[in-house]
Amino acid sequence: MKKIVIVGVLVALLAVGYIVGKPMYDLHFSVIDYNGEDKLIYINSGSSLDDVAGVMEAEGIIEKEPFLAFAEELDFTEEKVEPGKYNIVGGMKSKNLIYALKNGNQEIKDVRITFNNCKTIEDMAGKVAPSIEADSAEIVGIAKHPETIEKYGFRDATFISMFLPDTYEVGEWDMTAEEFIQFMADQYKAFWKEEDAKLKASGLEQSEVATLASILEAEQGIHSTEWETIAGLYLNRVRRGMKLESDPTAKYCWGDELEGVQRILTEHLKKDCPYNTYLYAGLPPGPIRMPSKKALRAVLNAEDHNYIFMCARPDDSGLHNFAETYSQHLANARKFWKYMDSRGY
Repeated sequence: MKKIVIVGVLVALLAVGYIVGKPMYDLHFSVIDYNGEDKLIYINSGSSLDDVAGVMEAEGIIEKEPFLAFAEELDFTEEKVEPGKYNIVGGMKSKNLIYALKNGNQEIKDVRITFNNCKTIEDMAGKVAPSIEADSAEIVGIAKHPETIEKYGFRDATFISMFLPDTYEVGEWDMTAEEFIQFMADQYKAFWKEEDAKLKASGLEQSEVATLASILEAEQGIHSTEWETIAGLYLNRVRRGMKLESDPTAKYCWGDELEGVQRILTEHLKKDCPYNTYLYAGLPPGPIRMPSKKALRAVLNAEDHNYIFMCARPDDSGLHNFAETYSQHLANARKFWKYMDSRGY
């Protein structure tokens, strides 16, 4: 009779969820219960099981103690923590959450990165980092390391051209800085493989195309319809041994000092720097910004004409007047400066 009473007490304790003061958790009936929309949870590389449990509790998904109890029951150990970006759905079973984390079943597999209109690697890294695990400092640090630049066959001045602005699907979220840079190297190779015939026909090197593309993109940032015309003009000047005399290259030499300045003055054109095409003939050492695929193709498809001068039109169109002779160019320039004076620039 005494034994029966003891067993009965134990059963009663189990029924209310306690045994010897320790809570018991029912894995099969436990569900993620919180109000609001689905949540994106980030599990960083190198996270311990305790770290994961802490994230779950901090996000209000499941408390740490039951999470660790369920993890133990399902053999989810330190060695099986899979970094990634997970979508947690309210109402899902706790065991399914554990299985997803254990097996690396991320809800978002096709992670997209987008970067456009970047002047520097820092700009690009700042746009990429929110979409992958590597932070911007890591991307910049690896990208600017001499061994990385040498590995991919570039010079410091030209390495920026390996990062072709676009939108890409990069797979899963847990991408390292090294993996991202290798991914971009693969994209770069694929682009130039597709454009190989036109590159050979142009007589230019990849880095020269990129440098010229960056200049024409900076010169005409409004109407890409002019890019092939401008590319042909610059190539005419290069082939004739003329200085490009491109305002954006002179402005580039000043760094942030001329940011937002609309009217480039004569004094701005005199700064001695290898990128200043008013002082040095030929192409600069490298791109002055990260050239887009469209700008690269504009150089490869440059128009065949005799223009060697260009001047902004005296209106607000953002377009240019092109000229074959210096006298024609002077006439266009006078009209433009008169217009600028009337506008108070």
